[in-house]
Amino acid sequence: MGPAGKTVQLFCLLLVLGGGGASAQVRPRLLKPASPAPAIASRAALLLDAETGTVLYEKNADEAIPPASLTKLMTIHIALRAAASGEISLDEKTQPPKESWAINQPPRSSLMFLAAGQQVSLRELLLGLAIPSGNDAAVAVALRLAPSVAVFADMMNEEARRLGLQITRFAEPSGISEKNLTTAREFARFCQYYVSLYPLALQEFHSVREFAYPKPENVAERYREKPGTIVQYNHNTLLKDFPGVDGLKTGYIDEAGYNIALTAEQEGTRFILVLLGAPAVWGGDKMRDDDGRKLLAWAFDEYRTIRPIIPDPEPIRLWKGKQKEILPLVAETPDFTGPKDRGQQLYLGAEITDPLIAPLAAGDQVGILILSDDLGELRRIPLLAAQDYGEGGFFRRLWDSVRLFFRDLFRRR
Repeated sequence: MGPAGKTVQLFCLLLVLGGGGASAQVRPRLLKPASPAPAIASRAALLLDAETGTVLYEKNADEAIPPASLTKLMTIHIALRAAASGEISLDEKTQPPKESWAINQPPRSSLMFLAAGQQVSLRELLLGLAIPSGNDAAVAVALRLAPSVAVFADMMNEEARRLGLQITRFAEPSGISEKNLTTAREFARFCQYYVSLYPLALQEFHSVREFAYPKPENVAERYREKPGTIVQYNHNTLLKDFPGVDGLKTGYIDEAGYNIALTAEQEGTRFILVLLGAPAVWGGDKMRDDDGRKLLAWAFDEYRTIRPIIPDPEPIRLWKGKQKEILPLVAETPDFTGPKDRGQQLYLGAEITDPLIAPLAAGDQVGILILSDDLGELRRIPLLAAQDYGEGGFFRRLWDSVRLFFRDLFRRR
């Protein structure tokens, strides 16, 4: 019998025999890394596994800090959501409104160089947000989807609340205002949601290295021979400096310092890292990028996403019920974040509440699924009742009470 067969056999055997009772609550735990996380210069940080949400590292993760141009990720999200619902097309071209022209943006703005008379698609605007981080592009997107920038900011805040972000708030869509606020924890959770919702956005927008605008098709016919194209490069230098990085966004304002939201994938494991508040000094962007490089390297050296294949649980004996057995429900996805060198060979076991007595309500915990390898336990997952199980009739309850009495009597001998 191969390793997979042994795993299934062990699971079934323990489910039938029982394991002496289950704890009332199971909390996933992250095993300690072999080496400590590196020290960083950024004021706040949070690093998590994009699939499981397990936090690997945090520093001042709940401190409110202006996100700067990380704000544009929420702007892109609102636009992609509208496109997905059919409210707007990514490729339909319109003229950018006057408020969005480059000449009308605040001093020191990053720009994609929108101007009068141009024709620009929403797709181009999103590239202008993701690559050169154009504040003009942010205003143009806002005014494509809302009657004013202020109303669009309300939409951003409504979405933040819907996603459970309690501290994060937005005053405008570009990030230039210090009134925008977030935390490393909340923004990392938002990035986790964003990456899961729009996996193609990494390839189509966030990992694109350069952006040329305006092109001949964007300008009036008389300017097409010399459209004044400007080539700009992605501010995220880790796209080329760190293996697997394919997003997401950088940002800077004086009030916040240097920020970055990073995601990288190697060998089937994806991490998300948000760094806020690297020093607002000359070379602060290099400090921020070095923090990102060190933390991602540490994470990939120490951890990976482990994806067990769980066989269907065997039935569990139910006493004093209308039914004699229940089929337990595995309460959570079995995927978890584990040490890089663990979990190559997984074993499944279970501790079952014994005796399991009716009535049971759907969602009642009936046991724990235990995942282990040769070095010890790795993961515990609650087993739940999948539905309500009512009491049996009087004679069923009486007969099971007698059987339990003698079973327990013989076990004590």
